[in-house]
Amino acid sequence: MPEAHPKEKTVQSVERTLRIIEIMADRGQPMTLSEITSVVGLKISTVHRLLKTLIIRGFAMQDPYTGKYQLGIKTFHVGNNALYALDIRVIARPYLKKLAEISYETVNLAILDQGYVVYIDQVESDRMVRMVANLGSRVPSHSNAVGKVLLNSLSEIELERFLNFTTLEKFTPNTLTSPEKIKNVLKQVKQKGYALDLEETEVGIRCAAAPIFNHKGKLCSAIGISGPASRISVSFLKGELALYVKETAMEVSSELGFLSG
Repeated sequence: MPEAHPKEKTVQSVERTLRIIEIMADRGQPMTLSEITSVVGLKISTVHRLLKTLIIRGFAMQDPYTGKYQLGIKTFHVGNNALYALDIRVIARPYLKKLAEISYETVNLAILDQGYVVYIDQVESDRMVRMVANLGSRVPSHSNAVGKVLLNSLSEIELERFLNFTTLEKFTPNTLTSPEKIKNVLKQVKQKGYALDLEETEVGIRCAAAPIFNHKGKLCSAIGISGPASRISVSFLKGELALYVKETAMEVSSELGFLSG
């Protein structure tokens, strides 16, 4: 947990109370009064008084049988609202820019909506020939890299329903339209941590994408790099670009509170 800067003035009682909350959060299990006191380094009477205040406010609770203390439901409520208040586009934007700078290609942020990919942000390449997607547009998910990533957010039942009741249009000779083949590809995507679009949506366009996970570990969005096949060889796409997009997606996931491993 970040400590307050030593030159900054803080309210002592607030500082001590927040320290107790941090200690209980780090421990992750009920603690006795003496355990909390030994870690926080205060008098037992002071810690007891601060804990009593936290209990009254709903930020802590005490087991009536063991006497141990743990965080209250109020901490979850505050933390959860803080996380939802973070707009993923705001968080991801600097990472999208950085990825566009190092890859020299267009970078997209996308979500899944009723089986369709929806682009919610984009940083365009500075190059004359570049791939551009219309923000807010809905495109089929089975034929592009971000779609293959996002389809892994569906449950088995949801995926079966999508594959069996959706028209899997063939856009190019490379487009997969077989439900079984698509499911096999999705398994590979989950294992490798990235997906590819080898001219499956449009001839001459190749893409790589990776998943973004939220604080609950749920796949919530995807980042993709797109560009012309004339510039992006298959080996370059599977190598450097796939690595770039995986690293960027993991950085954004970390910002959202995702803990890998």
